[in-house]
Amino acid sequence: MKNKHILIVTSEFPPQPGGIGNHAYHLALSLREANYNVQVIADQRSLTGEEEAVFDKTLPFTVVRIQRYKQRFKMYLKRIVATNKSFSNASHVIATGKFSLWNVAFINLFKKRKTLAVVHGSEVNFKSVLLKKSIDTALKKMDTIVAVSMYTKSLISHLNKEVVVIPNGIQMENWETEGLPEIIVKGNPVLTTVGRVSTRKGQLQVIKQIPELLKQFPELQYHCVGIPTEAADFLKEAKTLGVASHITFHGSVTDVVLKQILLKTDVFVMLSTESETGDVEGFGIAILEANALGVPAIGSLNCGIEDAIKPNVSGVLIDGENTMQFTKGIERILQSKEMFSAEAKKWAKQHDWSTIIKRYIALLS
Repeated sequence: MKNKHILIVTSEFPPQPGGIGNHAYHLALSLREANYNVQVIADQRSLTGEEEAVFDKTLPFTVVRIQRYKQRFKMYLKRIVATNKSFSNASHVIATGKFSLWNVAFINLFKKRKTLAVVHGSEVNFKSVLLKKSIDTALKKMDTIVAVSMYTKSLISHLNKEVVVIPNGIQMENWETEGLPEIIVKGNPVLTTVGRVSTRKGQLQVIKQIPELLKQFPELQYHCVGIPTEAADFLKEAKTLGVASHITFHGSVTDVVLKQILLKTDVFVMLSTESETGDVEGFGIAILEANALGVPAIGSLNCGIEDAIKPNVSGVLIDGENTMQFTKGIERILQSKEMFSAEAKKWAKQHDWSTIIKRYIALLS
């Protein structure tokens, strides 16, 4: 095992946010802890690259960063060159993210290494026929395909290739809260969504239903934590509906503040929707992170969230536009809060990376 060298080519990587990057980081870290040699190729996403440079120095594996250019084609060429250079030393190459699939599939035509593609959701749901066909072509060249949910697997069923489902994982030790001071979080009940404030993440879906929810829960407060991309537009909608006072946009917060808010949350909510370009929720890792703190979740059907929630155990799955189901879901969780909270923690533990990584190692053996 020790002489195996794993190259991970990813479209995202910390310290910048993103679900694909979060997954790639923990995959790399877990493989390194299992004594694999690991190298990561990822973009520099900050303007100067200083954030990435500081972060990369803390890692137990090497990261090759592709410098940011205004001319995107320069980055494309640099990615190909860097990947080609590292390919020869690898026993296995893992591709995760749109360009990484193209990149790895192309270079492997000449280098012939064992390849594994990790498919999250949006990269296999493009509305453009040309983009969709190009991704399909890349995936057909891969030795192994891993989908992070059954929903994501369904998006590539037309390929007629074997697809292994391995759910996203979390690092349970990162969600310890011992000694954490409490804060006051407004609302009864408190509903929270964590993620970029955007149409796809579903905050607007929740806001539109708050007028009806208030009839049953007049003191309800909805807390949105995450980069406020569309927060201004959503706040306008809330004002039009007369419910702006029941919504709090926190913006990006520290890990400590995030935990403090979640510990005061009654129900975590993620009513994700599909964007016009085909951007979809492939799994919903934020749900498991809330579960780790004992917070049950309500999530929408017909997306990857179906794999992130154990129905009627760690939370409730609903039609994201059905306010009656939403109301009943909140009621059900509040009535059996201790049971849902305990089961949510158990569900999260089943997704600890120490368990998830064994399934990847089995594919690399």
